[in-house]
Amino acid sequence: MKKRIFIFAIFVCLLAAAMIPLAFQNGTVAFAETIQNESAPIKANGFGEYLTEYNSGKVLYSYNAEAKHEIASMVKIMTANLIFEAVDKGNLTFDEKITISPEAAAMGGSQMFLDSGAQYPVRDLIKGIIVVSANDASYAMAERIAGSVDAFVKMMNDKAKELGMQNTLFANCTGLPTDKEQYSCAKDVNIMTRQLMSHPEYFEYASIWMEDYTHPSGRVTQLVNTNKLLKQYSGCIGGKTGYTDKAGHCLSACAQRNDLKVVATIVGGTDSKSRFSQVRSMFDYAFANYVNKIYYHKGDNVGTVAVKKSPVKQIEVAIKDDIAFLSKTGSEQKDIELKLPGEIKAPVKKGDVIGKATYSFDGREYEVELIALQDAKKSSFWDILKGISSKW
Repeated sequence: MKKRIFIFAIFVCLLAAAMIPLAFQNGTVAFAETIQNESAPIKANGFGEYLTEYNSGKVLYSYNAEAKHEIASMVKIMTANLIFEAVDKGNLTFDEKITISPEAAAMGGSQMFLDSGAQYPVRDLIKGIIVVSANDASYAMAERIAGSVDAFVKMMNDKAKELGMQNTLFANCTGLPTDKEQYSCAKDVNIMTRQLMSHPEYFEYASIWMEDYTHPSGRVTQLVNTNKLLKQYSGCIGGKTGYTDKAGHCLSACAQRNDLKVVATIVGGTDSKSRFSQVRSMFDYAFANYVNKIYYHKGDNVGTVAVKKSPVKQIEVAIKDDIAFLSKTGSEQKDIELKLPGEIKAPVKKGDVIGKATYSFDGREYEVELIALQDAKKSSFWDILKGISSKW
């Protein structure tokens, strides 16, 4: 009898451990419930595969996802990340013109055929990187942002560590074959894909299917998107392909239907057709089996908060980010209740982050930042006198 109880206790402990959510360190998402979905009816077709819900990072399907492998041009996902980050920090503008060095213009492989010595706007170079996987544009942007490609590669590796990409090492900004060691994995590619897609401007470029591009000299070349799912899959909104002999056929792409957005990644696919088919299968599985319920949308007015030391006694507040939870299709939808802070101190300006609201879901506590929807100045001496006199 004691032996049975002991075995049962071990089983319960193991089950509980398997259900503990893990943190998903990608710099943009607060948490993720990471699971290994062994029951997903997806037959692996690549060296490594990974499927996540975009907002939470919850893993919906995983196969050999942390095994190191070359990823070819998917390296440019990190290149693009650093470009958008430079813009966000004010170190670069979309309209700035970049002079193309002879080294950048001489890059082989996929390119947008830049003219050496000519000046191109940053927005056009980004377009070339995202739409046609342009090596020449990637090289030119690396030189501009870091001063040299080697310095830029260091930035890439530093960013990978910051995002929690534990099985990644970059050796160049293009993904072209090199004598230096360079690798990543399906999970890490998925992380940096989600990070790239946190920049709204990315989708302006990712949605371009085909375009005639006019160079400063007047010469015209054609840009054709390498991500065929953009046309072949309803809801596909972006993605990055990659191929070399060693890397195989790779793809990391995003699709959205209703309020559910998912990112699917395959590394080391056997051929071009099968990588698109495999990502399509991952998308189909996600949309057929999961829903993402948005309880509150970013910017929603969620109530009022009292203001101290101000003639304005209370202000309306909104949430800074969506509050959403992923669940299985057909499962019971639960309610959540936001708890606002009791009061805040003046002065407050419209748009300021004034504190956090708390809420619980499935027994876990969460927080979301609150934004002021109106001003509340600090009480002046005369405001205080008026307040005192009104009580006489």
